[in-house]
Amino acid sequence: MVNRTQNRGKPPAAGELWLHGRHTVTAALANPSRKLRRLLQTEAGEAEAAARRRGIPVETVERRLLDRRFGTGAVHQGIALHCEPLPPPDLDAIAAEPGPGRLLLLDRVSDPRNVGAVLRSAEAFGVRAVIIPAAGAPAETAALAKAAAGALERVPLARVVNLARTLERLKAAGYWFAALDGTADLPLARLDLTGRIGLVLGAEGAGIRRLVRRACDFEAAIPMSGGADSLNVAVAAGIALYEAHRQSYMSGAAAEPS
Repeated sequence: MVNRTQNRGKPPAAGELWLHGRHTVTAALANPSRKLRRLLQTEAGEAEAAARRRGIPVETVERRLLDRRFGTGAVHQGIALHCEPLPPPDLDAIAAEPGPGRLLLLDRVSDPRNVGAVLRSAEAFGVRAVIIPAAGAPAETAALAKAAAGALERVPLARVVNLARTLERLKAAGYWFAALDGTADLPLARLDLTGRIGLVLGAEGAGIRRLVRRACDFEAAIPMSGGADSLNVAVAAGIALYEAHRQSYMSGAAAEPS
């Protein structure tokens, strides 16, 4: 049953997770791993049918309730989903998947919108998992999910206690790692980025911590011209992942009979 409520807005309790926006909510409703509680909407739409299939309550509410819950500047598009955070992915199982694969590790990246944007690029370029530290990295929030545009539901986001030790564990599974550093002498495109690879990026300015950098096999830079001396981490991730994808594509195309 769809209930119309006039004014049911209360600040979310600590630990609650609300997602908003059409792409974000639609992706969450389609994710069987996501535990759902209820859907709020200002008017009937496609999400309502998906919510009914998942067996969760649907409430039609006034837009001002969503404005009050998320702030008047939030682009909630008249739809919000009350749910639970995703269960942690099994990183060992991901590392054990056979064949070529890409991993992306973020060190000291604290902006949820940057992490969300990285997830979006990771999905576009076939990354198996994005790995972040359990401490210091942003929690799963509406801002992170909105920036990811649905990719949070489809790309595993693994949180680990120690990035350096995780690198060593993944190297034992056949991965090798390149740390992106603007001061490195080796251009990223000079590395063979096919096979089982991981790219490690740090926050703009703060960079990658020393122990994490030492655990990497190579340091490489994205060559730039002009006055800029660094790139936003989400932009750098997109460029680096495109280069890895390009190399893999060209390698595969070269192997095909003419």
